[in-house]
Amino acid sequence: MILSALLTSVGINLGLCFLFFTLYSVLRKQPGNADVYAPRLVAEGKLEPRINFNLERLLPSAGWVSSSWHPTEEELLSRAGLDGVVFMRIIIFSLKVFSFAGVVGLCALLPINYMGNQIVIDFSDFTNKSLESFSISNVNDGSKKLWVHFGAIYAFTAFVCYLLYLEYHYISLKRLAYYYSSEPKPDQFTVLVRGIPKSYAESLSANVEKFFSEYYPSLYLSHYMVYHTTKIQKLISEADKVSRRLAYLKSTQKTSQRYGRVGFLGIFRPKIDLVEYYEKKLEELEDNARTQQSLLSGKEVPAAFVSFKSRLGAAVALHVQQGENPTEWLTERAPEPEDVYWPFFSASFISRWIGNVMVIFACVILTILFFIPVIIVQGLTNLDQLETWFPFLKGILKIAFISQVITGYLPSLILKMFLYLVPPVMIMLSSIQGYVANSQIEKSACNKMLWFTIWNIFFANALSGTVLYRVNIFLEPKEIPNTLAVAVPGQATFFITYVVTNGWTSTVSELLRLMPLVSNFMGRIFFTKADEKFEVPSLPYSSEVPSILLFGLLGITYFFLSPLILPFLLVYYCLAYIIYRHQLLNVYSPKFETGGTFWPIVHNSMVFSLILMHMIAVGIFGLKKLPLASSLTIPLPIITLLFNSYCRKRFLPVFKGYPAECMIKKDRSNESMSDFHERLATAYQDPALKPIHFSRRTDGHNAPLLASET
Repeated sequence: MILSALLTSVGINLGLCFLFFTLYSVLRKQPGNADVYAPRLVAEGKLEPRINFNLERLLPSAGWVSSSWHPTEEELLSRAGLDGVVFMRIIIFSLKVFSFAGVVGLCALLPINYMGNQIVIDFSDFTNKSLESFSISNVNDGSKKLWVHFGAIYAFTAFVCYLLYLEYHYISLKRLAYYYSSEPKPDQFTVLVRGIPKSYAESLSANVEKFFSEYYPSLYLSHYMVYHTTKIQKLISEADKVSRRLAYLKSTQKTSQRYGRVGFLGIFRPKIDLVEYYEKKLEELEDNARTQQSLLSGKEVPAAFVSFKSRLGAAVALHVQQGENPTEWLTERAPEPEDVYWPFFSASFISRWIGNVMVIFACVILTILFFIPVIIVQGLTNLDQLETWFPFLKGILKIAFISQVITGYLPSLILKMFLYLVPPVMIMLSSIQGYVANSQIEKSACNKMLWFTIWNIFFANALSGTVLYRVNIFLEPKEIPNTLAVAVPGQATFFITYVVTNGWTSTVSELLRLMPLVSNFMGRIFFTKADEKFEVPSLPYSSEVPSILLFGLLGITYFFLSPLILPFLLVYYCLAYIIYRHQLLNVYSPKFETGGTFWPIVHNSMVFSLILMHMIAVGIFGLKKLPLASSLTIPLPIITLLFNSYCRKRFLPVFKGYPAECMIKKDRSNESMSDFHERLATAYQDPALKPIHFSRRTDGHNAPLLASET
């Protein structure tokens, strides 16, 4: 790719970013868009109403930037939880890493690369020359200047490992402090027991009571069985829709809307009073739901939430095999009651195992299928290949601006559009693996999405062309460094445009929230408040964390190969820092809290990126005829792996569970727990089993109420 194509891509994306910033700063001031740009503040009742029209509403402003910058980490912790703080720490960590890399890369490595003469540069036609002149490919073979790159790799690795250690230590302390400061929660005293063996003489509930009363007589408190509630959930969902429709009909002043036809198409039936019709239908749905609730006896699932008198008691039951058969009486950490994902409690041990195998197979198939858009994208970056595929485009491709847009901007845009389809699929695949918490599904999808993007965005693009089909190379470990050294540097310019297109523009579009904006606009035209179900969104960690880590991998691997990528990455992380702080404070509301357990994923990804950089460096120095530097780089991945092993032993246990010392201190500080123990008995009650009553409000905010609320 030539420099002019990159400049075209940068210009287009800068224009889009400026447009999105301007539109957002105007649209956020319109009262009708409050549900889009400040749904959290709307739900909390903290948004000041704007009644009178003034010119300021139509003028762009940047006051929201300072309001997002000023809140401290403690304020962010109280608003977004520890997961939100850890998410921002990922961005802060990346800013530190690439600030150091930028200084070293731009001040030392880039001038050395540019002053080489391995690639002939025509200074009279500078903008039409390949960007490889800024990469290590331009340094002469055997040049002593390559030792600067060698020293930079060692210094950069040491700096990243130092920061990784500090962050792991900092977040582990934050996790413990968060635990100490938290109020008693049901999940701290409860474990989920699955694979409860059936008994012909006793019910599953009686079997659980007998087992834990016998083996944990001083620790066991109570249990709550899980039931098959699929039918009830469907009835409640349908009743909720009818209730909201009924509320709208009662609140409307238009008599014509209260009369209409029902049934299929509603063409041949006479008009009826819709209020009476929906009232009768709502009563029928409520009665059916209550009947189904009363018939649940004997529909127990072999799973139960077992509560203990202390946190230590729950931990003992969690980490000890309960029965002689390892597939029965399986214990796992109970999620928070609001975090429970109910559909897959009935899955047996063997069905969950089969589900995991099927999900792995599905991920492999999805990865292979994604090669299709990757091949299309790589074809767009090569004009000669594109002309071969589509001969009728030869005349159009000769136009300079068109060719620059196609090779510089379009490939990254197409790849991003295809990539938008993947996160929902990964969420779906994770949800059928038998997880019982939304947070577990989100973490599993995050891991899947991370390795999917690393393979399909980095490796599939870097190893495109003939290398993509030479899979046998990876069966020979000695050839991997040389293969990467040949393939990866050649794709530096593609990844620079990828950072610009999918980093800058996508991050700013997150601020604009285009899809919710369109949905809100259409809703105001075709629907009413009674028909809508207002819900505050939560940050999609499964897609955002892998995206940030992918850019981190690009920055680390291309740090010494093509330092020109570093300033573009720094701009991306600066945008991400401001925008995501703003979104966490005003838009997103946490639906669960994992206690910062996303950080080990980040740590592992960074270590992987470092080792990948080392492997490429070994191959590069070998190709550049500097075998001594290649040999001296080999200890680096070994040292990095040893560092990772130390961090896993030092910090990872805190992220898997809390130490006994902490639990005993918490138990002693909460000695008077009688009231809390009483609430534990119903803390994990399925929402479908709670007493149902749909209010007949006329304010457009109908919802199922508990009996205590009526």
